[in-house]
Amino acid sequence: MKDHILNMATEMFLEYGFKSVTMDDIAAKLGISKKTIYANYTTKTKLVHDVAFNILYKIQDRIAEIKKKDINAIEELFEVKKQVSIFLKDEKSSPQFQLQKYYPEIFENVESTKCETIQCSITENVTRGIDEGLFREDVDTNFICKIYHYGLQNVRDTSIFPPEQYNKSDLFQLFIEYHIRGIATKKGLQILEDLLNYNETETN
Repeated sequence: MKDHILNMATEMFLEYGFKSVTMDDIAAKLGISKKTIYANYTTKTKLVHDVAFNILYKIQDRIAEIKKKDINAIEELFEVKKQVSIFLKDEKSSPQFQLQKYYPEIFENVESTKCETIQCSITENVTRGIDEGLFREDVDTNFICKIYHYGLQNVRDTSIFPPEQYNKSDLFQLFIEYHIRGIATKKGLQILEDLLNYNETETN
């Protein structure tokens, strides 16, 4: 039963946000009593904690699957972007916005774990891109990874990029382009342009 509650809560929190969804809403959706939910999760905060990490683990699993695909390092970055965008809606109902505002301690714990994942993932990506001839051999991998990590944090800082002026998903896309153009070889830049043209065609 606990897994059913966790999975349903994850689905609902992703759709409507952590603050917007109540324990009553989850109970009604599952067709069970609220008492049953509290028997498994004594507080909503505990449920929010498990859901937040459940979402993170799902994203990590999807990234792991992407890394198994027969795609190059630049394509991998765009595929990962699609998965992360699930959590980057701009609305105040978005899960990220509500988690950060109403459950800051949980948000910080999730961010800390996510940072470790990003650091490992981008190091692997840059190293593979160099091996594939898509990224320059003279780049300092450790430096690039730190710049990527802290740059990604700043891109999500609303005091720098106000949501009324910048769409978060678009910002993430621009950040990836900026990152790739800074380290790519001519071959890598051509692949980037091809991907951007393809994505633009798909959107139109």
